[in-house]
Amino acid sequence: MEKPKPGSISWVDLTVPNASEVKDFYAAVAGWRVMPIEMEGYDDFCMMPPDAGAPAAGISHASGPNADLPAQWLVYITVPDVEAALKVCREKGGQVIRDLKDMGGAKMAVIRDPAGAVAALYQPGKDQTCP
Repeated sequence: MEKPKPGSISWVDLTVPNASEVKDFYAAVAGWRVMPIEMEGYDDFCMMPPDAGAPAAGISHASGPNADLPAQWLVYITVPDVEAALKVCREKGGQVIRDLKDMGGAKMAVIRDPAGAVAALYQPGKDQTCP
């Protein structure tokens, strides 16, 4: 996979209390294969298109650091500098609902725009392609 370009959607995931049930729903509806990802005592899931080698999306449990995320599909928008983007977000009337988080060299944050829509901002690490 090549590194996502600034402005592109680099990932999409869904965080819900019942991720095990919801992943089965999307596996049946969308035909996705399920790839469990070991977390600390439970599995989250990468959802794979039938003939693809890379995941299309993730489905995660709303627990730990994800407990406060809304139950909706969350797009990750690639930006060159998350900290600069958060400053502009606030200046333009948006809110930061999950502050800057380091993800092994990558950075991400979750924002709410002035209309109320939620999105994640993602700055890839040196060798990372997606969150």
